[in-house]
Order: sequence, then structure tokens, then C-alpha cells
Amino acid sequence: MKATATIVDEQSRLIVSGELNFETIVVLWKQSLSLLAKHPRIDIDLSKVTVSNSAGLALLLEWLKYGKRENKVVIFTAIPAQLRSIASVAGVDFMV
Repeated sequence: MKATATIVDEQSRLIVSGELNFETIVVLWKQSLSLLAKHPRIDIDLSKVTVSNSAGLALLLEWLKYGKRENKVVIFTAIPAQLRSIASVAGVDFMV
């Protein structure tokens, strides 16, 4: 079964759901660009993420880089424990 993930804009909050892995993050990144551009502050809710690996962490880091480049604050909420663990091992747990 093919992994899926989505990102939607709900009341100025970007809701990410599904699996964050090597199959899904490229599509999510591309879909997120127009949504990121619309908001001066970027709130990304990860409460509906079901599974993640290091590719998911890479996506979060890309969103942070985008925010820095565009002078926008990026806030992550409800980061799944699995993703927190990966961030900790990678030494970027400051972001979670």
C-alpha cells in the first residue's frame, strides 16, 4: 500500500496528516509552499501524523529554513514522540 500524507490550511494553521517518509515529503514540500507564503506566522500542527522517519525531520528542517529565509516564525505543535526521538538523536531537539 502506498504511503500518503496531506497538508491543509485550516484557520491559519497548517495541518499535516498521514505518513512522513521518503515517499511523501517531496509532495508535501511542494504543496506547502503556496500555503507557507500566505501566512506571516507559520503554525504547523503535526497531531495527525501517523508515522515518521528521518525524512519527516528533514521536512521540518526545510520548513524552518524557509521561515528563516522569508523572515517568518515557524511553530510546530503536537510533534509525535517518534519524530521527537529522531530529532533528539540527530541533535536538533532544540526545535521540538
